[in-house]
Amino acid sequence: MRSHTLKVLGLEVSFKAEADPKRIERAKAFLEGRYKPLAQHGGHLSKEKLLTFLALALADDILQAQDERDATKSRMEKILTIMEKVTA
Repeated sequence: MRSHTLKVLGLEVSFKAEADPKRIERAKAFLEGRYKPLAQHGGHLSKEKLLTFLALALADDILQAQDERDATKSRMEKILTIMEKVTA
């Protein structure tokens, strides 16, 4: 596993991961891009609260994506069932 050390949102973090360094940098940039507007609009809030809001927003994005994936999977299964009936 590769060791990585980077500064994210002003905090230095070190970790080991097999992920491609470009992917890690992309994730860092994404996170910082999502944090910036929160910090600008919630400048009076502590960094911990801003990071908590960011974590909640990202969790919500993941849950929505999972719901969309599940709905797409369900539609595809229905389509496949219809296609199997038609071709049988």
